[in-house]
Formats: sequence, structure tokens, C-alpha cells
Amino acid sequence: MHPSPPAVRPTLGRAPRTRGARGRLAAVARRLAGERGAATAEYAVATMAAVGFAGLLVVILRGDEVRGILTDLVRNALTVG
Repeated sequence: MHPSPPAVRPTLGRAPRTRGARGRLAAVARRLAGERGAATAEYAVATMAAVGFAGLLVVILRGDEVRGILTDLVRNALTVG
């Protein structure tokens, strides 16, 4: 007597699990299709944050007090003795 094969579960409209390499690649592509452009959006957010930080630095460094501190720092660094 031969043992009966294992019961097969319904796949709910999906392809069976015995897919080849192309089937697995297609499944991954379908899963990632919803995230298309996510990296571009992340780069845009990071770029805007960098621009905002640069603008803040420009505003801070234009002040006379900060300019004087930086000038004294450079003079002290270049003074021999």
C-alpha cells in the first residue's frame, strides 16, 4: 500500500509555490512595485534638510559677533609663539 500524497491547500488565486526563477522574480517585482519612487522621495527630503541647514549656517555666520569670534580664532591659530 502506498501512502497518500499530502493535502493541497487552496492558493486563493495565487500561483502554486513550485515557481521557477522567473516566477519568483516576478513575485518580488510585484511586491516592490508599490514602493517605486520611494528612494527618490527620500533623497528629496534629505536634500531639502541640507539646504535648510546651509541657510541657517549662512544666517548665523553673517552676524558680527560670530565673525569676530572666527577672526580671532584664525588669528590665534596663525600666530607663532
